[in-house]
This record gives sequence, structure tokens and C-alpha cells, in this order.
Amino acid sequence: MPTQKLLTHTPVDLERARAVATEAAEQAGAVVLAGAGLDVPARAKDATGDLVTKLDFDAERLIVQRIRRAFPQHRILSEESGLFDASDQSWVWLVDPLDGTNNVAIGLCNYVIGIALCRDGVPVLGVVHDPVRGATWSAASGTGATGPDGRAVRPCHRRPPHGPILAWAQGYRVGRDDPAAQALRLVLESRSRRLLQLWAPLLAWVMLARGDIHGYVGLRAERVDLPAGSLIAREAGIEVRGFDGRPFDERIDGPHDRNFVAGPPHIIPELLAMVRAAGQVRITGLAL
Repeated sequence: MPTQKLLTHTPVDLERARAVATEAAEQAGAVVLAGAGLDVPARAKDATGDLVTKLDFDAERLIVQRIRRAFPQHRILSEESGLFDASDQSWVWLVDPLDGTNNVAIGLCNYVIGIALCRDGVPVLGVVHDPVRGATWSAASGTGATGPDGRAVRPCHRRPPHGPILAWAQGYRVGRDDPAAQALRLVLESRSRRLLQLWAPLLAWVMLARGDIHGYVGLRAERVDLPAGSLIAREAGIEVRGFDGRPFDERIDGPHDRNFVAGPPHIIPELLAMVRAAGQVRITGLAL
């Protein structure tokens, strides 16, 4: 019979883990920032057309080394290289070494580095670093979210005039001709003051946590770049729901499809109404 690895549940000091993740993210950010202003060759890494560059791998290597040195018994799941296995199956780090590679490839300055730590599949720590702005946001479960200089992050809960500013994200495997994505974008665009598609989902979570935008809708979000941002937003007071209106299933290894609406509590009913309205939309005659 094959030998199964045990769930050892080694205790972890989350503040130490936060310090390790913050240092790793900021050091990786310095690498990305130095290289992003140069000519950065990019290639498609799969049939979805998602891009990858040498900067992704350089940042990933640095982050993985820092985490492995501090927590050698923990597993690491990184966007580019996949799983780095280890003995303790109860703890897994999620690493997005460059969230916004497509932006870097065309010279846009919207990109961040994201790191999350999960226990038994549930996110308990999140760090997002913005190299361009020199700012880092982080949260540990149950302790609130902090921004630059350790200041508490709290969004504005005032109802926006003239309609909300929303962010929209879809997983890389959602095709351009996906009818659910088309319908959602159409409804969100028509019912919001502005709809942002940043190509950097973690940056949208930080903007939501800060109160720069009023809501966020995601369709089949990616597993690696979701937990760090959503934990920071939730610890700042943001509510995250599934499309069915129930609390979002945050487990990274669950069977759910990772569809969500997020925002201050007062805007959640409006976002869910948009999702329901999109379910009634039928788009015909659009050739892609």
C-alpha cells in the first residue's frame, strides 16, 4: 500500500509568517520593478493566451527560497512552477509572483505580488505588495487588515452617488465567447458608473479594501491569486458572497467554482441583483 503523508498541524506564529511573507514579497517586488522598465520578452504559457516572463520566474524563485528557508516543512503552490511538496500537508503557501504579467508586457504599471498561507485549505494570512507605489497590505485571520506603515485598512461604506465603481475579473480559462461572462459584463457595465478590468485581480482586492472602488465581481477566479486579496478585504470589513448569496466558500481545495461578489455590506444586494439579471440575458448575433 502507498504511504500517506500525515496532517501534522505544526503550530505556526502568524506574525512571524507575515514578516517572512512581507519581506519576500517586497524583495521580489524590487526585482520585478527593476526589470519591468526594460524590454521584457513574454510568451504564452498555455492555450488561454495568458503570458509569462522571466520576471515571473525570478520573483517566484526568490519567494519560494525565502519561504522554504523559514518553513521547510510547509508545502508551496506557486503559479508558474506548481507544487513544491513537503512533509506537513496541513499548511500550504500560495504564491503569485507577478499578478499583472499581461500589464507588464505592454508597459502598464498595474501589477502586484501576492502571497497567502492556508491551514487545512482555509486562508489565514495574506500579503499583497505593490512595487510601483512601494506599498504593502497584509492581514492575518481575525486581526484586521493593515496597509503601509502598519495603518488599519477600512473602506468607506457610504453609498456611491451616480452608481458604483466596480471591478470585474474572470479566470483565464473563461473564453471570450463564454455566454455567462458576456452577460455579466454587459449588466455590470450598464448598471455601474465605471467597470474596471485591471488584469491584476489582487490589485482590485486592495482597491476594494481601501475604498477606492465600491464592489468586485469575479467569475471562476483563479485559485492562486484569490486568497491573499480576499482575506485582506474581508479583514478590512468587506463582505464576500457566492453568486447564490451565501457566504463565499474560501477553501482553496473545495469543489466550488469560485464565483463571487464582494463589497461593503450595503452594496451586496445590488451586486447580487446584477448577477441575477445577467442570468436572464441572452446575447445573440455577436460573432467573435
